[in-house]
Amino acid sequence: MNFAVIARTASVSILRNKMRSVLTTLGVVIGVLSVILLTSIGNGLTVFVEDQFKTLGSNLLIVSPGEIVSEEGGFNPDAAALSLSTSKLSLADVSTLERIGYPLKDVAPVIEGSGEFRSDQGKRSGFIMATTPAYSTLRNTKTTKGRFFSEADVSSNRKVAVIGSKIADKLYSGENPVGQKITINRIRFDIIGVAEPKSSGSFGGPDIDSAIYLPITTARTALGFDKISMILVQVVDEQEIDRGKEKIAVALAKRLNPEDFSITDQSEILETIQTILSTLTVGLAGIAAISLVVGGIGIMNIMLVAVSERTREIGLRKALGATPSNIMVQFLIESVVLSTLGGMIGIILGVLGTFAMRRFFPATPALNSILLAFGVSLATGVIFGVFPARKAAALNPIDALRYE
Repeated sequence: MNFAVIARTASVSILRNKMRSVLTTLGVVIGVLSVILLTSIGNGLTVFVEDQFKTLGSNLLIVSPGEIVSEEGGFNPDAAALSLSTSKLSLADVSTLERIGYPLKDVAPVIEGSGEFRSDQGKRSGFIMATTPAYSTLRNTKTTKGRFFSEADVSSNRKVAVIGSKIADKLYSGENPVGQKITINRIRFDIIGVAEPKSSGSFGGPDIDSAIYLPITTARTALGFDKISMILVQVVDEQEIDRGKEKIAVALAKRLNPEDFSITDQSEILETIQTILSTLTVGLAGIAAISLVVGGIGIMNIMLVAVSERTREIGLRKALGATPSNIMVQFLIESVVLSTLGGMIGIILGVLGTFAMRRFFPATPALNSILLAFGVSLATGVIFGVFPARKAAALNPIDALRYE
């Protein structure tokens, strides 16, 4: 019996038992669908994080107090928390960095703190960013209303504030906040601008949309903020980042000890986050792949039932000259066709589901995950179809014809 006849016989058997065939493929469909959707979500998270970093400025170096980078090169949150309270960075260091010139472009000190904000409509706790006008350029912070504070505001210690979008929505709902007053820790400030939404606050960071930006001099004199949290430095282009680090390290080492400051760039932070997200994506794909194994077991069970139901048919075919290899190939073809069909349906549904999610989230289907899911579904049909096929091929034709 040639292969074409065997394949045709297998196809007829699949079509004859439509409900059983649908149930057999369902497990594979769910498995492939899960793998594609979960890997797409993982890839989407990576894209989302990269986009968020782009909105926070480019070619940035961050000078932080203390040794926030561990010996292995990773971020040390405990050391970072301790270093903020014992920061030895000062405005004198900012002036030192501003005098370096090329390849450094802009420098902005930042003092971070928390506070209670009040208006006539209520109160809200939030985050305070005391800095200089250069911050708006370095962190790509634009205003939707009004303006960011100027050098004149800083040098004159003016009590002016730029509020985040969530502060504006909460404390000035239905009104234009620009020109109105806001009380910060019992000190009244004039609102001169509203910052555009940043959608930040991910990965344990502060919610920038709930922040208020103040001139650094005003925060020091009116609110008593004095510890420099970080110094942001922008280099002229990405190729000069390493050279910029060296220049900053040499300049600061004249006053500070090596353990008093750390220099990091956003690419290092982004790379760490991407590594975490890649591991998460692989983990999600592994969890989803379990459903493919379950689907394979389902195929095996259904095919074993089919062997029992078609025992007399197998016996008759053997009596008419079919060899054990013919019987085995037929059942393997049935198993592979069902798993392949399930894989194709799962891919179609997975891609459609991914594009449906893109309306709300940047889910990104990956070709390698699609090919891997399809390959695994095909392998599932072969692996889990072997045992039922061998059982069918091993049947004795006389015993099979007598089977009731």
